[in-house]
Amino acid sequence: MTSQLLFSQLLNGVQLGVLLFLLAAGLTLVFGIMSFVNLAHGSLYMLGAYFGAAVFARTDSFLLGLLAAVVGAGVVGLMLDRFALTKLYERDHLDQVLATFGLILFFNELIRILWGPSSVFMQVPAALADTVSIGGITYPAYRLAIIAAGIAVAAGLYLLIQKTRVGMLIRAGATNSNMVAALGVNIKWLNTLVFALGAALAGLAGVMAGPIVSVQPGMGEPVLILTLVVIIIGGLGSIRGAFYAALIVGVVDTLGRAFMPTVMRTLFERNTADAAGPALASMLIYLFMAVVLALKPQGLFPANAGATR
Repeated sequence: MTSQLLFSQLLNGVQLGVLLFLLAAGLTLVFGIMSFVNLAHGSLYMLGAYFGAAVFARTDSFLLGLLAAVVGAGVVGLMLDRFALTKLYERDHLDQVLATFGLILFFNELIRILWGPSSVFMQVPAALADTVSIGGITYPAYRLAIIAAGIAVAAGLYLLIQKTRVGMLIRAGATNSNMVAALGVNIKWLNTLVFALGAALAGLAGVMAGPIVSVQPGMGEPVLILTLVVIIIGGLGSIRGAFYAALIVGVVDTLGRAFMPTVMRTLFERNTADAAGPALASMLIYLFMAVVLALKPQGLFPANAGATR
């Protein structure tokens, strides 16, 4: 194990964590404020990847693709909230889970109809196609750009939630939506704003992941599972918890998959290690989640005053 390999894998873990944060931030906002379980959040991530790939292929502009992904996913989220999901907010979580699972199937089939069952490939933008040197260690510039963009979004969310009037209303709505409505605030449109913001963040994660993953139908389900793990570890409804937990999950998952087989070979014979190492690596984040739930059932960074701490 060389220092360059370890450093590169650490950065890969941070990059995965940043993408998970973009998804977890929107999902935890929706759950924390509206107490709504949206399993279709991964489908919005998938739509963002497809919107971005389609516009990028036609215009050869990654920025236009990114804009199309964010706006497109946000608009889809807004339409879902206003025309499909509003009636479910007062229903129990089982109804919400069943309805949004149905949306997953709908969007997967819609993607197959519009783009076909094959994968769509999205190139890394030319300006970020090279590598950069960090202390003598080379690393892809595009992956560094993902990390920088994720940190910028995290800072922007903090400013929005903590320093603006809209953020104040979001925090108040998370604490006591009935009181906020009684004060004259249109709580339904506030919920719609939050839902659209979460959808836009999912679309942003999708288009940024497009050049480094396979853009294909159903790509939202695996990442949704990781996102739910992040939210549980960080604490339901906590933006701060989502950020820290996403980084933890990203690093643990990446380092586990990279080095667990090697570690196992030092403890067991090669055949046993090669069989058990990858399996154990894929279980690490779930074992970590189980430990967190056993020691801190509310998560590592629970929201003390609602969804947006």
